[in-house]
Amino acid sequence: MLLSAVTFLPAVGAVVIALLPRGQERLARSLALLTALAAFVISLPLYTGFDGGQAAYQFVENRDWMPSLGIAYHLGIDGISLLLILLTTFLMPLAILSSWHSIERRWKEFAVTMLLLETGMLGVFVALDLFLFYVFWEATLIPMYLIIGIWGGKNRVYAAIKFVLYTLAGSVLMLVAILALYFQHGAATGIYTFDLPVLARYVMPAGLGQNLMFLAFALAFAIKVPMFPFHTWLPDAHVEAPTAGSVILAGVLLKMGTYGFLRFSLPLFPQSSLLFAPWIVALAIIGIIYGAWVSTAQPDMKKLVAYSSVSHLGLVMLGLFVLNAQGLVGGIIQMVNHGLSTGALFLLVGMVYERRHTRLIADLGGLWKVMPAYSVIFLIVTLSSLGLPGLNGFVGEFLILVGAFQWNWAVAALATTGIIFAAVYMLWMYQRVVFGEVTREENRRLPDLSAREWVVLLPVLLFIVWIGVYPAPFTGVTETSVQALLAQVQAKAAATTAAMVPK
Repeated sequence: MLLSAVTFLPAVGAVVIALLPRGQERLARSLALLTALAAFVISLPLYTGFDGGQAAYQFVENRDWMPSLGIAYHLGIDGISLLLILLTTFLMPLAILSSWHSIERRWKEFAVTMLLLETGMLGVFVALDLFLFYVFWEATLIPMYLIIGIWGGKNRVYAAIKFVLYTLAGSVLMLVAILALYFQHGAATGIYTFDLPVLARYVMPAGLGQNLMFLAFALAFAIKVPMFPFHTWLPDAHVEAPTAGSVILAGVLLKMGTYGFLRFSLPLFPQSSLLFAPWIVALAIIGIIYGAWVSTAQPDMKKLVAYSSVSHLGLVMLGLFVLNAQGLVGGIIQMVNHGLSTGALFLLVGMVYERRHTRLIADLGGLWKVMPAYSVIFLIVTLSSLGLPGLNGFVGEFLILVGAFQWNWAVAALATTGIIFAAVYMLWMYQRVVFGEVTREENRRLPDLSAREWVVLLPVLLFIVWIGVYPAPFTGVTETSVQALLAQVQAKAAATTAAMVPK
């Protein structure tokens, strides 16, 4: 019952807040924060009780839901999903606390929307039934649409509709592929089921059918990541979203795409995964370099950080599709690292925006003189994002590059250039925002970090340093699951190939 409790506690809190009478904005804020904190606290036993030496799913809950259709309420986690669940429950209370003053209207509705979004995201990471997974996947769409469209910036409606259209296009194709897999498995085995562990044991015939199903899943996940060239919705969504929306979008929602490749594409369609791996690696490399170049040219801090996500998640996709243990473990750890570092960058940008009501780099400068504490934390997070040894970003990037060098040294060399460019655009942004003279009168009286802002930032800094200095508690829980996934992919691909050989 622990997974159900973690997943649905935010939704229960959302219902309670929705029933509050009008005018109880302060109570709504407090209840939202307490609910998110409670979800984080009860998610911690998932880590302490998790056996990193087992590849099997743990904390499993499996009950019939619609047995006549082969649909079950099947939940479980392994080393691939564990860290993403903890990342979700960790970031949500920080996102809500960061909105304490920046959300100026309809706080009750905002709290309800954020908590419903959390339940949807957690459901994606724990669902082991494809029908249930799809329900949770779609359930995240409307809350994020509302967060952008109601509490966003000047062009919020355009950004929200663009987000929905892109995501929905991929989701519909994925639904078709899920149904095709369901009927194919049923026709071949006589068992019509959406159960992921059962479907993952099925050796699907190689050929056009498997390739088309893989591409349908891959498109849905690639849009969510987002991979080049499906990334164009992301900068608009980030720029228009409120700070909390950007934190959750970058920290968790984008990881649903990379997680989908790991959980579904690789084990269900191994032959197609191997076939299309070079193409996905090529798109990942383009995304790494393109995202870095475009980030360098951005005049808006938030848009710069948004485009940096295209580059960083391209690196994650590279790690996943070099299909070796170092790359996969590095990709999973880098998902967490990106959520921490980029989430913190959006928090820091939002704190400046609350004070100055501008995100343009040219409107700032010399903040070290007026906001020294803010500038120090901004420096640590910047160095984390560009992969400085001793901070979290380095661990994931190093493992991904080790895996990439084993796959192809030229690909690894190209990926390394993206990391070099990351140092260029991050340090150049930091220099223009923080150093130099205070040239604008409005910047001379900016207050430094408040107590609430310290509470928001310090937990993130703790994990940024912890993972950078001692990553074993984080990498250790993923390694067995990764090895099992690789063995499964290789065995099924070999079995598929053997079935094609004429006897």
